[in-house]
Amino acid sequence: MAWSVPLTAVANATLTAAQWNASVRDNLLMTAPALATAAGNFFVSTGANSLAQRIPVSDTVNTQQTTTSTSYVALTTAGPTCASVVSDIRVMLFMTAQMNNSGANNESIAAAAISGATTAAADDNTGVDNQSASANSDVTCARIVRHTVTAGTNTFTMQYRVTAGTGAFRRRSMVALPF
Repeated sequence: MAWSVPLTAVANATLTAAQWNASVRDNLLMTAPALATAAGNFFVSTGANSLAQRIPVSDTVNTQQTTTSTSYVALTTAGPTCASVVSDIRVMLFMTAQMNNSGANNESIAAAAISGATTAAADDNTGVDNQSASANSDVTCARIVRHTVTAGTNTFTMQYRVTAGTGAFRRRSMVALPF
């Protein structure tokens, strides 16, 4: 069923039940309150007179893990992962991580890899990083990035790397807000 232009009332004209149902009932069934399936979801326009329900997805991993890899890798306790994110062509990704590095001026970086309808490797340009002038300096970093993706279902998984030294990552969180 799709939303349709309602009938225009004309004085002394009689509407049939089918006309009333198509013009009023069926259109009311296409409104956000009628389409909502759970609390906390929201709606986006997917075209003229068309709505789609979107479900925010989040995940948190509090375990501290380390890496010495200069290429993006999953940590022993992988994630966080925002799985089965259904969207049109955009997803707003909120990322946070508390991180440090064993060496002064070395970077510890966390970024999301994307799989599903879209395939994209974790990228420094869309990640969060900590580069401190002193070794083992904990910093909680946060970033919001708008990703352009292929419409459909995607999974976002945080991965990690360093420029040198040993990077430690904990209190890692991610929220995917599809639209």
